[in-house]
Amino acid sequence: MKARLAFSVNDLAETRFAVSPMWEVVTSVRALAAAVVPRPHRNWADQVRPRLAAAGLDRGWLADMIPPSGHLPDFLNPAPTTTSPGLADELAAIEATDPEQVRQDVDRLAAERDGALSSRLRSLHRSPQSCLPRIVAEIEVYWGLAIAPYWARIRSVLEADIFHRGRQVAEQGTAQALDELHHTVRWAGGSLHLVERHCPITRIETEAGLLLVPSVFAWPRVLTRSVASEPPQLAYPARGIGLLWERRTHAHMEALAAVIGRSRALILAELDTPASTTELAQRSGLSAAGVSQHLTALRAAGLTSTHRAGRSVLYARTGLADALLTAQA
Repeated sequence: MKARLAFSVNDLAETRFAVSPMWEVVTSVRALAAAVVPRPHRNWADQVRPRLAAAGLDRGWLADMIPPSGHLPDFLNPAPTTTSPGLADELAAIEATDPEQVRQDVDRLAAERDGALSSRLRSLHRSPQSCLPRIVAEIEVYWGLAIAPYWARIRSVLEADIFHRGRQVAEQGTAQALDELHHTVRWAGGSLHLVERHCPITRIETEAGLLLVPSVFAWPRVLTRSVASEPPQLAYPARGIGLLWERRTHAHMEALAAVIGRSRALILAELDTPASTTELAQRSGLSAAGVSQHLTALRAAGLTSTHRAGRSVLYARTGLADALLTAQA
């Protein structure tokens, strides 16, 4: 499928970038649904799949609505109203979706599945207002298990991509930046040409402009969303995802250890992947009680964050801790 999105001067003037938590939710669920998880995300998938299965999310609303290919329900990706909306803002927009939009999305899923829908999706079609709060509640659980422990790392990649594109716009112009988003996207003759489309994009009844959303989990595709009364959206693979999930080594931590102590520096290094107190004790060789004390101090200093995963609590490094470790490395 090919598509062409024409641009007026006003459309170019209203083209903007945004980070969207819900695009990461939707595209990450799709990555997990694939027969083979895309290579850049396999380390992440190995970590989160057991948590999702334990919570029953491998057979929940998101698993029903988001197939490994085909239509992605548009109501799950409301247009970001700011450059970096919070998850709560987007969930509020989802819960307030026009029921007719929800039904249109379910109808498209039914068409792709030869009319075969789960009882859950049939109930969503009958009564969107009663089902949307349950979907929002499941998204919150999914976020806590699969995205939140890694969000500082993911967001830094997304924000770095936007910084790069913004600089490119300033130095080379918007047309050049659009032309270099992805190999399936080409700017020519006042239009954005898209090939290998998996979903349509059009300006019919949409608002002016274009929302460009970098995404970690969209790789290797570009995904589009075109809904009446909102600007079209284009989610493209962010730069720098190749090393996102690789374990980083921090061989030179002497200066940091001199400030916060060797044990705490070691714990931060071991938090390259989120872990529980027990897991950190096993990795570091420290006692569980000692690890717990250090984690309390690190959290108070803004260097770690906590995320509940069932009965366990996962600890993750914050962006500040990543910056400190990177500086030492």
